Amino acid sequence: MFKQHPKGLLGAALSNMGERFGFYIMMAILALFLMSKFGLEKTQATVIYSIFYALIYLLALVGGRIADKTKKYKTTILVGLILMAIGYLLIAIPTPTPVPNMVLFLTMTCIGLFTIAFGNGLFKGNLQAVVGQMYDNPEYKDKRDTGFQIFYMFINVGALFAPLIAVAMRNWWVGRNGFAYNSDLPALCHKYLANTLTPEATNRFTELANEVSTVAPVSLEAFANNYLNIFNTGFHYAFGVSIIAMAISIIVYITNNKKFPDPAAKKVAAGHAEEVQMTVKEIKQRFYALFAVFAVVIFFWFSFHQNGVTLTFFANDYTNLSMLKLNLSFTTIEGAELFQFFNPFFVVFLTPIIIALFGWLKARGIEPSTPKKIAIGMGIATVAFVVMALGSIGLPDAATVKAQGGLSDAVRVTPFLLIGTYFILTVAELFISPLGISFVSKVAPPQYQGIMQGCWLGATALGNQLLIFGTIFYENIPIWATWCVFVTVCLISMFTMLFMVKWLERVAK
Repeated sequence: MFKQHPKGLLGAALSNMGERFGFYIMMAILALFLMSKFGLEKTQATVIYSIFYALIYLLALVGGRIADKTKKYKTTILVGLILMAIGYLLIAIPTPTPVPNMVLFLTMTCIGLFTIAFGNGLFKGNLQAVVGQMYDNPEYKDKRDTGFQIFYMFINVGALFAPLIAVAMRNWWVGRNGFAYNSDLPALCHKYLANTLTPEATNRFTELANEVSTVAPVSLEAFANNYLNIFNTGFHYAFGVSIIAMAISIIVYITNNKKFPDPAAKKVAAGHAEEVQMTVKEIKQRFYALFAVFAVVIFFWFSFHQNGVTLTFFANDYTNLSMLKLNLSFTTIEGAELFQFFNPFFVVFLTPIIIALFGWLKARGIEPSTPKKIAIGMGIATVAFVVMALGSIGLPDAATVKAQGGLSDAVRVTPFLLIGTYFILTVAELFISPLGISFVSKVAPPQYQGIMQGCWLGATALGNQLLIFGTIFYENIPIWATWCVFVTVCLISMFTMLFMVKWLERVAK
């Protein structure tokens, strides 16, 4: 796989794999953690989630600017890895639940999240820029798209087991302390303590409290406090695994550091072309093309990153999780977070197939250009949300579910609805994300590689900032109608991209 690619690609991919493992542990559980830890409603949790997720990518602009200015890409990347490890440590330290001081403990959590976001801003875009610089060598120039697809696959190898580890750690701790996992109980516990449960929800809470306890609860208040504390301590320990992953990533990065290109070096290595000189007009044309693509992919990420909020809420509220339960000797792996496993799994599984497909098309001279591939990806994403809309017809709205204290398994949908949706979304992602990164590295003027990779991530940030609207729709309109919003967004993005294809192809030449 790596034989015909630059030597540094493997080291960069492995380093990113470790960092992504830690990152996706957090992203699999973050929204539900904020709700179960602090008793936040979905919209409140999504506000924090979307701001954090936006900063993850927006701060890549800062990281790209620092690296472009200093030319110290490799040092900037290392500092980013260290900062992320510190951030994970801040949120991994167990604190009591229910929290004795909401402002203090929520602020501590947000500081930890900001530290992670800033570290990621120094790391993510600049590592992508370094990978792009490897393919500036004429020997590897025609393998750029494939190289980024391999790099992207390794990101998802890191993400593959993260949700499983997060859920296993949380559920192991819950089981070790005499309870069983239930997806509805954290919210019910908070509402019981706040005395805001409806009579119907109170009856369900009483039934579940007895159902998950190995010893009958002495009082419902004591149960609520105890269950919340144990449940969220398990979440803290899951965050702790991210620190171990970051340590491994740092070691891998330092070990392979010498294999990465060094833009600060004055001499150009043998076989590498000198930095291309461009006219002001050509630079402007490339900027226009890049920003046009950035504007379109904002709406893809707005739709795709619903996996961390509305799709996760749907898994928690409407999906029969018991059908996806894994019974291990030491714990039970069950939870809405488990669906975060399928996207990276499908990326790893599908990437060789997509690479082979593009190779087959290229050999016959009919491979679509990168802009066309991105447009096709938008169309595929549309299909995913059509599937969700059709599968959600007839389900009660979120307000009804909340008033009832949750749905019984008999009313919930099969997990295969979400699994199928994640499969289709992953195919769309493979047509857009790695190829978009490749397009940026190909079109961006050499002196602006870091900042343009940062702008690609900045577009992702803006898409993430829009996530809150998905949750607002989820809580206020029928569930099927929520998915229709994303169908519309993806269709508009696809047709916009198709309209610009010929112009983008000319600029990319």
